[in-house]
Amino acid sequence: MPVAASPLIEVNPGLMIWTIVCFLLTLFVLKRFAFSAIQKTIDERRERIRQSIEEAEHAREEARRLLEEHKALIGQARGEAEAILTEARRVGDAQRERMREEVEADRQRRLDETRRQIEGETARALTQIRAEVAELTLVATAKVTGKVLDDDDHRRLITDAIKDLDFSVLEPESANQ
Repeated sequence: MPVAASPLIEVNPGLMIWTIVCFLLTLFVLKRFAFSAIQKTIDERRERIRQSIEEAEHAREEARRLLEEHKALIGQARGEAEAILTEARRVGDAQRERMREEVEADRQRRLDETRRQIEGETARALTQIRAEVAELTLVATAKVTGKVLDDDDHRRLITDAIKDLDFSVLEPESANQ
């Protein structure tokens, strides 16, 4: 009984040679036409993947740079906002101080004007009192003496009467000093 019962397992040199020739021919055709196209497609895909990775890295770096710029701009905006607030506070304080000074100057001006008016009214009142005292002196003298006096007598009596009166009590304090 033969060892090889199946014709597929049986060693047949002609079939082996033809199998090797077909294999080599198929290998040559595949290598010549299919493998290069497949390798080219694989290389192209590998290049696209590499470019996509590089673009992703570039995009990541760009995003990181933009984020840093954004943070810097926010910091700069905050600094500018603080500077604006500081300037506004300074201007507000200066305006408040100027307004206070203007109000104080206006108050002082009105106070001085009121003092001048009071001094003027006091001077007019004193002049009027002196005139009335002189008139009363003339009337009292005429009644006491029973005669009408001439102009020289009037002046002398008025001067004597006014000289004896103390008007310094009625004058403002600034005039006494």
